[in-house]
Amino acid sequence: MTLISVGGLKKYFGAELIFQDINFQVARGEKAALVGVNGAGKSTLLKIVAGLETPDSGQVAMARGTRLAYLAQEVRFSGDRTLWQEMEAALSALSTLRDEIAALEPVIADTAAPGWAAAMDQYGELSAKYDHMGGYEVEPRIKRTLQGLGFHESQYDQRVAQFSGGQKTRAALAATLLSDPDMLLLDEPTNHLDMQALEWLEQFLRSWDGTLIVISHDRYFLDRVTKRTMEIAFGKLEDYPAPYQKYLELKAERMERRLKEFTTQQDFIAKTEDFIRRYGAGQRAAQAKGREKRLDRLKRDHAIERPQEQTKLRLFLDTQLRSGELVLALDNLVIGYPGDRSQESDPRVLLRANALEIHRGDRVALLGPNGAGKTTLIRTLIDELKPLQGQPRLGHKVQISYYAQGHDILNWNATVLQELTRVSPSLGESAARNLLGRFLFSGDDVFKRVGDLSGGERSRVALAQLTLLPGNLLVLDEPTNHLDIGAREALEGVLKEYPGSILFVSHDRYFIDALADKVWNVESGRVREYLGDYSDFVATRERNERRATSDERLSAAQPKPEPVKLQEAAAEGRLSLTNEERQRKKRLAALEAEVALLEQELEQLKAKLDQASVAQETKKVTALGKQYAELEQLLASKYAQWEQLAA
Repeated sequence: MTLISVGGLKKYFGAELIFQDINFQVARGEKAALVGVNGAGKSTLLKIVAGLETPDSGQVAMARGTRLAYLAQEVRFSGDRTLWQEMEAALSALSTLRDEIAALEPVIADTAAPGWAAAMDQYGELSAKYDHMGGYEVEPRIKRTLQGLGFHESQYDQRVAQFSGGQKTRAALAATLLSDPDMLLLDEPTNHLDMQALEWLEQFLRSWDGTLIVISHDRYFLDRVTKRTMEIAFGKLEDYPAPYQKYLELKAERMERRLKEFTTQQDFIAKTEDFIRRYGAGQRAAQAKGREKRLDRLKRDHAIERPQEQTKLRLFLDTQLRSGELVLALDNLVIGYPGDRSQESDPRVLLRANALEIHRGDRVALLGPNGAGKTTLIRTLIDELKPLQGQPRLGHKVQISYYAQGHDILNWNATVLQELTRVSPSLGESAARNLLGRFLFSGDDVFKRVGDLSGGERSRVALAQLTLLPGNLLVLDEPTNHLDIGAREALEGVLKEYPGSILFVSHDRYFIDALADKVWNVESGRVREYLGDYSDFVATRERNERRATSDERLSAAQPKPEPVKLQEAAAEGRLSLTNEERQRKKRLAALEAEVALLEQELEQLKAKLDQASVAQETKKVTALGKQYAELEQLLASKYAQWEQLAA
């Protein structure tokens, strides 16, 4: 069943045409992605579908009774309600339903009242609907949603007006999900979410049976949640019946086919025009005239346009400064904020890092939940904050180039051109303009004030500055924020070729997979190292969880000893023997389970090693080889323990 039908939409902003002839339908239960470069009109289209903007022509038709919820990029809360009150307000439909049920209760209490049977039927229908909508578990639903999106119980009674921008966005997302609509329209819902919240949202949307149209630059998220991709490009909409990765393949095939059709037609036109020129005045003039008429009709009615391709960000990063083998070492490092002596408050410790090293050429992803201290660690590394204990140790000839998450290093009152020449005074205006052109700033764009730019434009200015810095250790705090997918892919490509070392914070799991060969994850106030990319990190984490679960099950499955009288057991000399034997058997069973898990891990790792070897991914082969050797050593140790116990 079609839930929404969009036909012939056209939209202008002033004299600028944003898009035209937008046509699509979405069936009940479909989950579709809306993609395109920044400024293509994605958010505008979503607002038109939501009824918040009016198209210049065309219409949006929705199935009768459809309940729709829309989440904007920039959220605003009116009033002065607490977080919990906002969540209850999102369930207003349930409140209305509850009031209707309450109004019927006096009527059905009097069985002799006129219309009692009809009231009972209505009461039953409303009660069933209330139950189906989760009316009897409102509080658990609110708690599950808030906790899934990273809110703590201590924040439930806090006024939303006091929240940060990111917290407000998450609160709005929670309220939108709780409203339980038939159709969700989400504009960048993954912004401001850490890994745990992202994974929770993915699981929620995958299991939710409603209809979804979502705008996101998170490719990992799109692949896991959506099954259809609609792209807005050059004012038109292209529809692909596939998630993001498959859409890229289908798009490439479609572009290749259209380019071939265009080339074939251009060859035909060129040959026909040549025939007309050669024979237009000779014996074959009539034939040439006929061909000319047919060619005119072809150009007028059936001309194939050359397929257009988006202008891509042309990034480059290099360094002539070669560091020593050891780039950065963290030993007994404690970071946080010092206490206030005047108020006799203790220092606030955020995290501890010990025995961690970055070597030349390493690409290290720093992961962890929001508020865990990732940005504070980076600010400590670049000497903006002093550590509470220890000191980061930079290697020989190591120089840091830093990219700030909030673009803090930019002067918002300067022009784009001034910002570039500020970090490189020797760069002339002509060279600066040429460089900015590679970052999609052309013409008078270079004279725009930085404070007037969009988030994506400011990101491009900061990246342009980064190319002019001489460092050989890139420290990047959320470099993909505000970048569209094309810009992210360009950044991935140049960072893969960068000859120095990289430490970066990111919530873009696709970006991490493409770049990282090592993960530093913040866990319970400590930084723990994992070899490999994000997928390897997740696999290791899941193995550890399975192993812990297996140990718990083995422990629970051990038969409990029969009760024995202490005096009798002591007299027979059996007490110590029974305990010792039981412990030995328990340990043997646990070792057997560990050995089985390790053997399974080695098989999986071997398959990854083979794939990396075939693909000639030398860094990945090295990292996986080291992990394989460590697992083999651990397995040999477990075998030795088992043999000793079994003997």
